[in-house]
Amino acid sequence: MISAADIERALMRPAPAASSDYDYAPSLRGKPSGLRSAAVLIALMEGPHGLEVILTRRAAHLRNHPGQVAFPGGKVEESDAGLWQAALREAEEEIGLAQVQNLGALQGHESVTGFEISPQVGLVKGRFTPRPDPSEVEEVFTVPLDFLMNPVNMCLHQRPWRGHMRGYLAIPYGPHYIWGASARMIRNLAERL
Repeated sequence: MISAADIERALMRPAPAASSDYDYAPSLRGKPSGLRSAAVLIALMEGPHGLEVILTRRAAHLRNHPGQVAFPGGKVEESDAGLWQAALREAEEEIGLAQVQNLGALQGHESVTGFEISPQVGLVKGRFTPRPDPSEVEEVFTVPLDFLMNPVNMCLHQRPWRGHMRGYLAIPYGPHYIWGASARMIRNLAERL
């Protein structure tokens, strides 16, 4: 069983190169342009059978990524003191999560939607009762960390995107379909461990 200490030690090692949504679809990469900075929180909490990862399903009415599984997070604002603070601010706004211990950060991830995402990893302190903001989040759920870290549960899928077939990583879990950037950042954590 993976512990928070295992993760903290793994995140202290030098980070590998950034990952990208184009890792599984290199032929779709266009001309590089300026990426906007975003931060997400990979929040871990103690569950009945070990650590669990908190994920959200984005609201169906959102313009970008409606109904997709995601980590709490979003654009880094000028008022944010850093990437950790941005991820924590977004987690508090989206799902009411505030008491989190910083365990470290993963390498960045470039999304096809034009963001350089900085995944911040933290451990929830105390009890957490989700309070999803309905304007952004439709559902908050957890997935056992051991399940997500097992490469057997990761698969490569394809779907049409802008007139081409795009490859992407997916991690199906019960009724939830974790894919794209979220799945790739999970794999990055698994590789670090």
